[in-house]
Amino acid sequence: TQRQGEAIVYKVTTTDWGTSPTSVEVKGYLDPQREDITSTLFPTNSPTVSGDIITLSPCVTNTPNTLYKIEVKFLSGGNTFIYPFRVKCE
Repeated sequence: TQRQGEAIVYKVTTTDWGTSPTSVEVKGYLDPQREDITSTLFPTNSPTVSGDIITLSPCVTNTPNTLYKIEVKFLSGGNTFIYPFRVKCE
């Protein structure tokens, strides 16, 4: 849960899928509509990697009572993975 106007940095640990993730892409959607609002949720969309941890840019939520789906796509060991999670704005 994230409050309106907060900017929170989320981290994804990829150890269960593979090590040294590359080619990281982050997308943000209204859920369940699947409307792409990446540029609204992540005004600066520049994820970084350190070891097995992907650090997302700050996620900014502005609409109370809204559910967002975040998808983190990355490559590891020749495989493509997508890690989804949801954030609710209160």
